[in-house]
Amino acid sequence: MDDRFNTIAGWTLFSGIVGLGLTIASSMYFQADKHHAPETAGYAVEGVAEEGSGSGEPPIATMLASADVAKGEATFAKCTSCHTINQGGANGIGPNLHGVVGEAIGKGVGGFAFSDALKSKGGNWTFDSLNEWLKSPKAFAPGTKMTFAGLSKPEDRANIIAYLNAQGSNLPLPAAEAAAPAADAAAAPAEGASEAAPEASEAAAQ
Repeated sequence: MDDRFNTIAGWTLFSGIVGLGLTIASSMYFQADKHHAPETAGYAVEGVAEEGSGSGEPPIATMLASADVAKGEATFAKCTSCHTINQGGANGIGPNLHGVVGEAIGKGVGGFAFSDALKSKGGNWTFDSLNEWLKSPKAFAPGTKMTFAGLSKPEDRANIIAYLNAQGSNLPLPAAEAAAPAADAAAAPAEGASEAAPEASEAAAQ
């Protein structure tokens, strides 16, 4: 009886050792326990857009069509620690922003010392450029002195731009881009197919 028990125990121990050895060998072979991550996780699939590669945001003109000036004023309250917006208001940490929409970028009217990064941008503060600036000042003008991180929500940016425009600029808002109806896009291939069908029938009859 003891011999049989010893035989079973021996084979069990031997099987465990063999299994452990195979596990170690396979992990070394496939580097399953490596501590560094691969340079590129996964693999690229052709024809699939990379997640986050597009902004996915509607045009600012579309957002401005439904912008709320009152909400923009509430959002601008966060900016009053650095900016004034009343006509003739003094510059603070940032410039006075009265009539800023349409104004030359990096110029101002109150003698504010803008950064070279912003002065070198050129052009005027359009609705589009203000949208990009408010989204990320550092991305819009790398090297800017502006420490504000930006507004991630497009509706917040649209609201504040509408408010800024109402403070001395009063420029006409851009026309919202009308999206093409999906039905028209779907009907076009169908019409092309119906036109091609008679031609195919005639060809088959010849």
